[in-house]
Amino acid sequence: MYMVFFLLYILCALTCMGVTIASGWIAFTKAGRPGWASIVPIYNAIVFIDIAGKPWWWIFLCMIPLANIYFGIVLCIEFAKNFGFGVGFAIGLFFLSFVFLPLLAFGDAEYHPAPAY
Repeated sequence: MYMVFFLLYILCALTCMGVTIASGWIAFTKAGRPGWASIVPIYNAIVFIDIAGKPWWWIFLCMIPLANIYFGIVLCIEFAKNFGFGVGFAIGLFFLSFVFLPLLAFGDAEYHPAPAY
């Protein structure tokens, strides 16, 4: 009985992981970046920061414990804004990325970067 639950858990986890990887790939491609960048550790964070319109050195701010939560939310807000979504979608992207990233990737959202100041 435990083996059935374990196999169902593994199946669900792999499905969520596959959908998230595919969604990240498509979202990066929509933003004009290489899709493979979404699966490379650390580089995907740098590309995400670039898509959000922030400088690359924000990667260091995201490594500070507790402060990384604030900067992660700010990055999600800017990322969502560049795809035409609001703060509510960005909060959903931060907390439930496996739900909101596919909505962004497979929906009709288009990337429109904010003008640089």
